[in-house]
Amino acid sequence: MNRSSVIRSRPLRRPALPAAVLLALVLAGCSDPDGGSAHGEPELGEVAVAPATASISLPLDAYTDTDAETVRMGQVQQRLLSRCMARYGFPYEEVMPSGQAGAQGPEGRHRALFGAADAEFAAAHGYDTTAGKGRPVKPPAAPLSESATLVMHGERPGGAQGAAQPPDAASEEEAAQVDSGIDVGGQKVPPGGCIREAYRRLYAPTKDSVDLLFPFGLASEAHERSKGDSRVTEVLKNWSACMEKSGYTGLKDPYEVVQKLGLEADLGGPKAVTAAKADVACKREVNLVGVWAAVEKAYQQRLVEEQAETLALYKKQREARYKLAAGIV
Repeated sequence: MNRSSVIRSRPLRRPALPAAVLLALVLAGCSDPDGGSAHGEPELGEVAVAPATASISLPLDAYTDTDAETVRMGQVQQRLLSRCMARYGFPYEEVMPSGQAGAQGPEGRHRALFGAADAEFAAAHGYDTTAGKGRPVKPPAAPLSESATLVMHGERPGGAQGAAQPPDAASEEEAAQVDSGIDVGGQKVPPGGCIREAYRRLYAPTKDSVDLLFPFGLASEAHERSKGDSRVTEVLKNWSACMEKSGYTGLKDPYEVVQKLGLEADLGGPKAVTAAKADVACKREVNLVGVWAAVEKAYQQRLVEEQAETLALYKKQREARYKLAAGIV
C-alpha cells in the first residue's frame, strides 16, 4: 500500500502497529536535553508511518535539480562547449545525456536514501537500482588532434611530471583577467580550456557564484549528523534485530547489506531479491524510513536556517542559469 499514514508523536493510539514501530515513534518525538538547540538533537515534527519514498520531502529539495533539469543543464553545457571549440575551428560532437530524464520514477528522488525501501521494486529487482533505466551505448568519441586537445583542456598532453600546470580560474569574471599562456590559431585559449569555460559560463559567471555542489554538501552533512542521532541509532538497532531474525546477522545499517552479504556480483539475482524483501519488510516493521526521514528533515532544516543567506544567493543564481539555458539553442 503506497499511501502513508501520518501521526504526531503524541498521542500514540495505533494498537495495530508492531511494538517496535511504536517505540521508534516515541523516541522520535522526544526532545533532547539541549532543547533542540544547534548543538543538540533537533525536535521533530510529524513522523510518517512506513511512508513511500515518493512522499518524502526534505528542505534542501528546493535547491536540488530534478533529473529532467539536470539533463537540460547538461545539454546546455555541452552546447557551450561546442560553441567554444567552434571558435577555434574544431568541430565537436555534443554528447547529449539521454534516457535519464524522469529516472527518479514514481519512487521519488529519495528512493535509495535509506537503502531498499520499496517492496514491489525489491521483489522484482533486489538491490539493482539501475533496473529499468536502460544503459544507452555511446559510440567512442573521435580522437582529438593535439591542437584540439589544447583547446579542449587548456593544457598540453604528456607534460613533464611535476611541471607547473597552466592557470585556471574559478569564475568567468576572473578568467577574463587570467592568461592561460596557450595560443592556438592566433587565439588565446581560455583558462582550463573550453571544458572549464563552458562550466564557468553556466555555473560560475561571477566571483560571488555559489559552488554548484553547495546544497549537496549540506544534504550530505545533514545525513551524516542524522546517523548519530539517538532516534536513528535506536531504530537501526531494531532493524538489525529484525534482520537477524530473518537470518541476516551482523548488519548495523542498510548501507552495508550488499557488501556484507556478498551481493555485488548479482544485485538483481535471487539471493539479492530475498535479502531485499526481508530488508524492506524490517524497515516497515520498525518504521525506519519514517523515523529517519523525520530526523533527516530536522537536520536539513537546521542547516537551511544557518545557511539562509548563501542559499538565497544560490537560488537566485540558479534561476539565472535557467534563464540563460532557455536562450541557448
